[in-house]
Amino acid sequence: MEKELLQEDSQIIVIILIAIMILLLMAVALVVFFFFSRKKIIATELEKANLAISYQKELLYSTIETQEEERKRIAQDLHDAISAKLNVVSLSTHVLIDGTLDKEEQAQTLQHILSVTTHTLESSRRLAHNLLPPILENFGLQATVEELCDEFMSSKKVFVSYDINYEDSLSKANELHIFRIIQELLNNAVRHGAAEQITLNIQEYDKKLQILFTDNGRGFDIRSIDKKKGIGLKNIESRVDILNGALSYSSELGKGTTFTINITKT
Repeated sequence: MEKELLQEDSQIIVIILIAIMILLLMAVALVVFFFFSRKKIIATELEKANLAISYQKELLYSTIETQEEERKRIAQDLHDAISAKLNVVSLSTHVLIDGTLDKEEQAQTLQHILSVTTHTLESSRRLAHNLLPPILENFGLQATVEELCDEFMSSKKVFVSYDINYEDSLSKANELHIFRIIQELLNNAVRHGAAEQITLNIQEYDKKLQILFTDNGRGFDIRSIDKKKGIGLKNIESRVDILNGALSYSSELGKGTTFTINITKT
């Protein structure tokens, strides 16, 4: 009887030891599982962080490239529209000072100086308007965009249908970004897309501003443009990102282009 009890106790001890071993194995398995799961999560987070850093670098390079292109354009405008004309005025003035001209020639030279000076003033106003439109500061975004659309239509090459519903709810800095985006869209549609019809809708909701831009230009291949974006599209993307907005576009060769921009107001 005692021998049987000892055998039963031994069996119970064996069972307990086996149970403990199983529990230990399960514990080790859980630790290993959580370790590798955590490692995988960390790897995923690092990958996301690296992608975010890569995107920020690309955005920074794009912004710098845009700024450099803008500086080159301004420098070229200053040289072509102002410096060259002022040189002409300077030369004509020296001829007058020399006193070698008769009265009729003097009158013609003065008239020429007046004409060149007038055109130079117009060029400087246009350059200043492109840098920071005075109407934006004085009358707001809606009036500025309407004036911009009317300027494009005055060329008689394109008709712009616009519907703007905006209540001056953004800062002047953000309004300038929006103005530059629309200016870029119009320039690209006319210059590169040869569009003849453009529709622009700007609608403001409670906490969102939506810009919808469509044209009937020659369009482009989305797959090729995604691989190599031009400075204009990079400029638009950079400004949309600064505004914490979302940009989407669609296009087909010969079927025009549509841009949709959603900006969440803060």
